[in-house]
Amino acid sequence: MNTTEQKYAEMITLLKEVKCLGSIGAVLGWDERVMLPEHGAAYRAEQNSLLAKLVHEKFTSPRVGELIESLAGRWTDQPASEQAVNVREAKRAYDRETKLPSSLVVELSKTEVLAQQAWAEARKTNEFATFAPWLEKTLGLLRQKAACIAPDKPAYDVLLDQFEPDETAANLRTVFETLRAPLVELVGKIGACGRPAPLEILERTYPPDAQERFAKQAARAIGFDFAGGRLDVSLHPFSSGIAPGDTRITTRYDPNYFGDAFFGTLHECGHAMYSQGLPLEHFGTPRGDDVSLGIHESQSRMWENLVGRSRGFWTFFLPKAREAFPDALKGVNDQDWYRAVNDVRPSLIRTEADEATYNLHVLLRFEIEQDLLSGNLNVNDLPAAWNEKMKHDLGLTPPDDAHGCLQDIHWSGGAVGYFPTYTLGNLYAAQFFEQARKDVGDLDAMFARGEFAPLLAWLRKHIHTHGMTYTATQLVQRVTGTALSARPLLDHLNARAKDVYGV
Repeated sequence: MNTTEQKYAEMITLLKEVKCLGSIGAVLGWDERVMLPEHGAAYRAEQNSLLAKLVHEKFTSPRVGELIESLAGRWTDQPASEQAVNVREAKRAYDRETKLPSSLVVELSKTEVLAQQAWAEARKTNEFATFAPWLEKTLGLLRQKAACIAPDKPAYDVLLDQFEPDETAANLRTVFETLRAPLVELVGKIGACGRPAPLEILERTYPPDAQERFAKQAARAIGFDFAGGRLDVSLHPFSSGIAPGDTRITTRYDPNYFGDAFFGTLHECGHAMYSQGLPLEHFGTPRGDDVSLGIHESQSRMWENLVGRSRGFWTFFLPKAREAFPDALKGVNDQDWYRAVNDVRPSLIRTEADEATYNLHVLLRFEIEQDLLSGNLNVNDLPAAWNEKMKHDLGLTPPDDAHGCLQDIHWSGGAVGYFPTYTLGNLYAAQFFEQARKDVGDLDAMFARGEFAPLLAWLRKHIHTHGMTYTATQLVQRVTGTALSARPLLDHLNARAKDVYGV
């Protein structure tokens, strides 16, 4: 073994050790949001902050830097090789992390736990004032973080980069504006058509235990591996790819609403199946990690909406739903059900929003979090600003903050810059799905027969297996032959609106 091979092997060993420590943190994070007793939050913050310190110090050790530096510039003639990908992305992460003092990493980690607990309590009691100080503290720490990493760049761009590498707020504003007007026009046409979908079907009594069994049945059918994962309940649904053979998802059940738990489960399954499809032999290295949150979100939105709300999907699953919920679905015909699950109307809650209005929710958050971070919006003024934008963009005013600015967990966990990846995910999903139809064939006919494996196999081959070999921009170009475009998503939304509403 020559010197280069030895150094590379040592770097990989250290990276995998860092990832192993991080996976322990992921278990603690899952437990915090699913199982942790209320009184355990304070010490959990201590546990998380110590672990975050250990991970940070291990990864930013001088030896890791020496190895990365000695290997940088090699394999440049093979940019898609395992070695080139791992060195390139390790250097990118190392350069970022070494600019953060351990004290800030510890304080951020501790604050995230306590802020999330404060958010959960504030959401439950509908008292924004109890969460406001924690949001203010979190934003202050994030400003410090951005200043440490790249003081010459806008703070929002620095934070966005950790979720969607090389993306900028300016570019996102341009992309999002290509969506806003067509979406507003489409939603207006649907609202004016005088053919409201029979949403009340979804608002009947759906026992939570039956919902859980049916959600698990669907999750297995589309490809979620329960031998390597589990489904639990949390206040805010999430997916956590903890380690090989351990990918966990959560949902939440409303006995008087079918859509929240079921489509939420499909959504999280999309995330989880991406995690389960990453190359196991590369776990702990960039080659075995996901590309970006936008690409991750493309998988969840594809299974939730492009698959889960299709005619073919319900041709197969509606008979099973009738068995699971005989009272709720008595007398419900196929067309009414299809129209109900594809209902389009402005709503208060992002996670329950339909495909056509969803991106308006994201744009609202994208604009507000930039104002919060820059200081243009005072934290105490957030509820009023939120309500004003909701009224302007969606024509609705939240009755309380639980249905307004307290509905999402993201800011309490320090995830400023995360929200725009949802819309990027919708764009990526539609473009990938359009290509899959060309490559695989009549997907809707396959879904009607309960055949979901062909689509999953296509995703495994073209997206999952590559890890971080390509950037999101490169991956879209490689898979579809064109750059990212809003056209496939708008084509899909217009086609579905014509099918459901005749507009």
